[in-house]
Amino acid sequence: MMDIRLWDARREGWSPQVEDARNPEDVDYSRVIHSASFRRLQGKTQILNLGDSDFYRTRLTHSLEVAQIAGGIVRQLNEHFSEHPAHQFLPKSNLIQAIGLTHDLGHPPFGHGGEVALNYCMREHGGFEGNGQTLRTLSKLEKFSENAGSNWSRRSLLGILKYPVSYSQVKNADMDASLRNDNNLLKLLNRQNSKPPKCYLDCDQDVVEWILDPLNQADRDEFTSFTLKKDDHGKAKHKSFDCSIMDVADDIAYGVHDLEDAIALGLVKEAAFRERVPESECKSILDSLKAKYPGESSNNVYDIMVKALFSNGKLRKRYIGRFVHHLMTNIVIRSVDNLDEPLIKYRAELRGDPQTFLNALQSLIVKEVIHSAEVQHLEFKGQQMVLSVFETLLSEPDRFLASDTYELYQASNNPSRVICDHIAGMTDAFLLRTYDRLFSPRTGSVFDKL
Repeated sequence: MMDIRLWDARREGWSPQVEDARNPEDVDYSRVIHSASFRRLQGKTQILNLGDSDFYRTRLTHSLEVAQIAGGIVRQLNEHFSEHPAHQFLPKSNLIQAIGLTHDLGHPPFGHGGEVALNYCMREHGGFEGNGQTLRTLSKLEKFSENAGSNWSRRSLLGILKYPVSYSQVKNADMDASLRNDNNLLKLLNRQNSKPPKCYLDCDQDVVEWILDPLNQADRDEFTSFTLKKDDHGKAKHKSFDCSIMDVADDIAYGVHDLEDAIALGLVKEAAFRERVPESECKSILDSLKAKYPGESSNNVYDIMVKALFSNGKLRKRYIGRFVHHLMTNIVIRSVDNLDEPLIKYRAELRGDPQTFLNALQSLIVKEVIHSAEVQHLEFKGQQMVLSVFETLLSEPDRFLASDTYELYQASNNPSRVICDHIAGMTDAFLLRTYDRLFSPRTGSVFDKL
């Protein structure tokens, strides 16, 4: 049985004042809303480049949507799984929303390109990975406590520990972050070899040990297990109950809402949608539309759906909402037989056919948007700027780092990590201004903020 006192504990002692009516989840939620790292999400790329339009999603609006969807999933599970053994362990609304709001805090400027660049820069100093940086940000870098970052409760930190395996455990030794050797003029990354494993950072092992302390040895061994791969990095086998709810909410937001942006901005055409998301992949949503809206679906439901997505904004929004509702209401709870602790034993998952539909939507976004030349040009450009700024700051930190960051650099036993933390926390615009200040031929000003 879960000991709530252990999971409500914090790394640094903290007690609410007597007049404070908030519960531990309320406190964690408030520390998200008032954190600098959360505010900075408004200036970080989700998929599409910031500045091209004020319509589409940033990391901040994406995170708000993930939090809302995750809260909706919890309400659905509360209603429809009231007799399930996992019901009593479902997270409270403010806890799951705090986890949803913070799940991307550690992602650096310029999306995946920035992540790959920082992993290359840190190749000899412990690497970099965005989800691991999220844990680091909440547990060490935020300023709500002396040495414990936001000083979140143990359960909240467990919820954002998306991959309970360390960088060194799952890194494929044959995939060393490196430069390409087929270009003698430009310094280009080998992006495949430089992508990081999905993990936490070894420098935060102490935090993970504390989070997992309530688990018995058998649970801990199984929960932190992973599979090794020949042609890729290793992969964690498990995530916590709360994290699984956030994760499926993230998948829904990514697959459905990023699709809405891409269609609205003309990056996905109707022909591409029909090719990548054929009728055969849409069985669950088409059956649902037929049953719920028979007056709209008397003819070919698939054609009606596709035409609606690529017509006016009102019709598109109606179907986007139907997609989200359909996926949220088709989530089930699965049990992992060889785990005992309830917070890691249970897992939220999409049913089979709805998962097939969501997989098709996500694949469409990857192939038609993320891998498009338009997006790749901007990702490459951001990646090169991250590399240049990191290497410049590291070359002469006493000259180039702001005084408060330089103090951290001098005090650290891994000073490169201080520069990595500094850059990972930047918005796209701040990284761009830093690059411009260092490399642009314009004069610049001593009043530019470092």
